[in-house]
Amino acid sequence: MEANEHVIEVTDLRRVYGGGFEAVRGVDFSVRRGEIFALLGTNGAGKTSTVELLEGLAAPAGGRIRVLGHDPYTERAVVRPRTGVMLQEGGFPSELTVAETARMWAGCVSGARPELEVLTLVGLKTKTGVRVKQLSGGQRRRLDLALALLGDPEVLFLDEPTTGLDPEGRRETWELVSALRDRGTTVLLTTHYLEEAEFLADRLAIMHEGRIAVTGTPAEVTASEPSRISFELPEGYFVGDLPPLAELGVSDHSVDGRTVRLRTHELQRTATGLLVWAERAGVQLHRLDVRSASLEEAFLGIAKEAAAGAAPTKEYAA
Repeated sequence: MEANEHVIEVTDLRRVYGGGFEAVRGVDFSVRRGEIFALLGTNGAGKTSTVELLEGLAAPAGGRIRVLGHDPYTERAVVRPRTGVMLQEGGFPSELTVAETARMWAGCVSGARPELEVLTLVGLKTKTGVRVKQLSGGQRRRLDLALALLGDPEVLFLDEPTTGLDPEGRRETWELVSALRDRGTTVLLTTHYLEEAEFLADRLAIMHEGRIAVTGTPAEVTASEPSRISFELPEGYFVGDLPPLAELGVSDHSVDGRTVRLRTHELQRTATGLLVWAERAGVQLHRLDVRSASLEEAFLGIAKEAAAGAAPTKEYAA
């Protein structure tokens, strides 16, 4: 399989639970080799249900999945040795030490890497003699990740990988996952931390009620939401004294006392026009704040539109 080929392919994927509840409703996406792909969505959106199908833990009710060219459920014996899985909760024996847990897990993995190597990689080298029950929540997540890496997987599934980690631990995990990607590992992750997806993902998909509302790079997805500019009007000036807002590319604005807030899809044009006006008028725009839309804003906007039935699936060029 070549580097630019898709190692995960999902077509019209469906999953139905007892009672007829359809948790995944016709999902389509693909992931290239050496790419980090983030699957986002609110609770109950279908993320974990989708990932479990990709991991071969259940058979889909409909559609087609290929991981490394194989069906992960019917050809699990072929796919499993080439993948690593980090679940939301590992559930390891509490009385075993970190080293004993890694040694036990290595016995179930074909061609396992040295346990100390992966424990060092995730920052647990000094915790090898500590029992699992004595680990903090963040340290247990590091152990989860270490065990997922024991088989040096080609494809790595990470389900909420940094839950319970402090900011430093989260950033270290991001750097580790990025390094794995740079080595050629394909990573599919779910996360509730939108900053995490924005930092890590080459591409992402946002799910809502079992369907994908949008797929693209973080920049493409955030571009769907307007950027924002806010400032205080100088004394003696009013909104009408500004250049025509439509000519500045402003799509919407509001005024609260002397504070003006502008929304625009053309941030550079709007900001440049506003600053040129201020320079020519010889005034200062106090408390000037200029910022692009965040992934969080895009996420909330897409979820709101989807909930209202007004958000058809958007897919940007892969």
